[in-house]
Amino acid sequence: MADEEATRRPLRSILHHRSEDRLPDEGALAPFTRASAWLNSPPLTPDGLRGRVVLVDFWTFTCVNWLRTAPYLRAWHAKYASAGLTIVGVHTPEFGFEHDLPTVTDRVHALGIEYPVAVDSEYGVWSDFANQYWPAVYIADASGRLRYHHYGEGEYAMTEMVVQQLLHDAGATGVDGELVSPQPEGLEVAADWATLRSPETYLGYAQSSGFVSEIDGLYDQSHDYPGGGGLSLNEWDLVGRWTQTRDFAQLDEPGGRIAFAFRARDVNLVMGPASGGAAVPFRVLLDGRPPGDDHGTDVDADGRGLLDEQNTYQLIRQHDRVATRLFEIEFESPGAEAYCFTFG
Repeated sequence: MADEEATRRPLRSILHHRSEDRLPDEGALAPFTRASAWLNSPPLTPDGLRGRVVLVDFWTFTCVNWLRTAPYLRAWHAKYASAGLTIVGVHTPEFGFEHDLPTVTDRVHALGIEYPVAVDSEYGVWSDFANQYWPAVYIADASGRLRYHHYGEGEYAMTEMVVQQLLHDAGATGVDGELVSPQPEGLEVAADWATLRSPETYLGYAQSSGFVSEIDGLYDQSHDYPGGGGLSLNEWDLVGRWTQTRDFAQLDEPGGRIAFAFRARDVNLVMGPASGGAAVPFRVLLDGRPPGDDHGTDVDADGRGLLDEQNTYQLIRQHDRVATRLFEIEFESPGAEAYCFTFG
């Protein structure tokens, strides 16, 4: 794309000398000793990785911001591992169900992650890096010194050129200077930032915002929410019998709904059946009608889907002009747990 090419030229001019002259020394690569488990690899250490460029990526499998970086991580592993790059994915959970090792293992395989993953369920590695974000990238040179970091999505070209330069400095030969061009699908497609006007929104009372029927005295109590009121942009409401817990809203009787007035191309929802519970059929409506061609990857054109695991579900992907619209999701049976809306 023209914009990417225009950006690439000045960055290339920055990175054509040895990295010692440009990239700061941000300290030693922190250890991974407090990881609770490893996937795709035996335990790794900074000393054992000496001689290789190391890209440390903090992630958690429901984070849509990380999911949109995943195609680049996979592509960098495929292109540069043989030239001396080791990617270490540090899975640090946000929600309770993301602590479950079998679930993390399943998601690693489903997402096509072949590089080493340190399972950081107790936040030990997170703390040793003094990290605060999902996603976050830290890159160490072949001598084990951190030379670059980036928080959040984006900066893919700069990140890859840092990798290329540090590999070159380490003596790698034949590294192709072209940048990867992954073709993401589903949740991994970049957000439409130009039209995005709705923020990440939590449904549990610990971080909730925009809940028009929220009452402090009802926390952790089952309650019948009548709904029916008009919603302004980025307001949401529960309809039916729900319990708002610290981390999620739990449906207690069949037929409950969540309504959200949003402005974005995509609507995603982190949700799942209660632990050990049966799958929950659901239906999505857009302005009171089935979404048709604007359905997400986890529902059909009639808006129907099945809540059969705790994960991020893509429910709406619009193809025409984006405007403020009303999203609704109705669950046919109790036991649904809804954690967080994200938009793209």
